[in-house]
Amino acid sequence: MDKKTNIKAITWLSWAHFTNDIYTGFVNPIMPFISAKIGISMAIATVVLSISNIFSSLLQPIFGFFADNMLKRAFIFWGLIMTSVFIPMIPLSKNVYLLVLFIILGSLGSSFYHPQSSGFVNKFAGTDDSGARQMGRFISMGSIGFAIGPLVAMYITKHDMTKMPITSILGVVLASLMFLFVPKLSNLYPKPKHMKFKETFLDILSNKVMNNLMVISMMKSLITTSFCTLLPFLWRNEMHYSPLHIGIALSMFVLAGGIGSMVSRSIEVAWGTKRLLYFSMIATLPMIIIFHFTYHNHPVISLLTFIVTGFVTMLAQPVTMVMAQKTLPQYKSIVAGFINGFAWGVVAIALSVIGISAQHFGITNVLMVLSVLPAVSSYIIRYLPEEN
Repeated sequence: MDKKTNIKAITWLSWAHFTNDIYTGFVNPIMPFISAKIGISMAIATVVLSISNIFSSLLQPIFGFFADNMLKRAFIFWGLIMTSVFIPMIPLSKNVYLLVLFIILGSLGSSFYHPQSSGFVNKFAGTDDSGARQMGRFISMGSIGFAIGPLVAMYITKHDMTKMPITSILGVVLASLMFLFVPKLSNLYPKPKHMKFKETFLDILSNKVMNNLMVISMMKSLITTSFCTLLPFLWRNEMHYSPLHIGIALSMFVLAGGIGSMVSRSIEVAWGTKRLLYFSMIATLPMIIIFHFTYHNHPVISLLTFIVTGFVTMLAQPVTMVMAQKTLPQYKSIVAGFINGFAWGVVAIALSVIGISAQHFGITNVLMVLSVLPAVSSYIIRYLPEEN
């Protein structure tokens, strides 16, 4: 394909990423209000959110395996449709069982979409500097969508949560448009060589560079997931913020992360890959310490600190993704599933424990302890390749 056609395909995939993540952005901010409506505690709510993250993230490498074994576009279409249909149905839940069902089905859609779309972007973008920038834009579009999600969710929650399923129209329409405008790879590439499941995953998991990159992704996920899950409860229960204010705060955090993803390549060129990664992993700790000592008496300072944390944390996301796909180029979608999914899913398993700990020891105390982990584990960056 010519460059213009490639860019057009990436543009459609990026807009779909934006839309998919608008819906996933609904979940965290509405959970305190859903849990109050159906009568569950913060600890139970974090277990439900853990289930959401497990199904939206942990299974991504498996779907990436099937995506790399075929050139059909099924996952990007049906993934977006499932996300856009089932997540907006969450406010209709009358008990925890319906809540979990809608969470699982909607999260599976996100798990379908991400690895195949990331693999497609890598194919269309190429492997030069332009390819790295296109991946950064693709990731940032998802972050921006995830930032808009809380605003949309909180606006609807303020008026009538049960009207949220109307938003499904956007996702279904965009999925249909992608079917028309994202090219069939079967017309452009030979049928891929069939990969064996066990050998493929052993090959990936035995790669030292890949393992180190997954640890970095887990640390980024630990911060973003914990902050976005726990702080809405702090703001609602302790600070008595309105749904709209909570939505705005979360949106600003994720939007700052999207900007970080967008400028990541430029900063990487100026600083070098390793310096960027060190900064991204270590700077979170002083941010949460400042937040802890300011959120009661200086809420503006704490909000600004929260926003900067989003920027710093997501600054490294495109770097780890591109480096991983360069390390194992034969497994583009699977690698994307590990970096963008599995690493986050592993953290999600611990989320219920994190929620219970926060209920007993205090939300900001737990967040400070968690922020020590990326700083300590940053030593593994020394073992990565010198240049991305």
